[in-house]
Amino acid sequence: MAKEVLTIIKLQIPAGKANPAPPVGTALGPHGINIQDFCSQFNNQTKEMGNTIVPVVLTIFDDRSFSFIMKKPPASFLIKQILKLKKGSGEPNKNKVATITRAQLEEVAKEKMDDLNANDVDAAVKIMAGTARSMGVKIK
Repeated sequence: MAKEVLTIIKLQIPAGKANPAPPVGTALGPHGINIQDFCSQFNNQTKEMGNTIVPVVLTIFDDRSFSFIMKKPPASFLIKQILKLKKGSGEPNKNKVATITRAQLEEVAKEKMDDLNANDVDAAVKIMAGTARSMGVKIK
């Protein structure tokens, strides 16, 4: 008989740094799955990724087993990485923190393409431009 899906949990965890403490423990604890088991599997799969933030979609089944899919890092994280920013602007409409080129936006868009609801790179670039604008980054 097929396993029934109990719930789906979405988390963003730094690569290789999942541990049973919050936020991971508090998100998974109520569902009765083995938190340490998830943490070790996640850490083994992401240990090569450095300090990247990895979004995870965790599916928990009725027999307390689980499976998870790792997504690409958030667009804002990728934009900060390309521009070597610590953080975006507190007031994006007034204070600009950097400038990004279309080529850099295309690079981010191509990396995120699998996770985006876009039909082509142009649409993906527009989505990334919106994210950049909301971070206080000017677009060239």
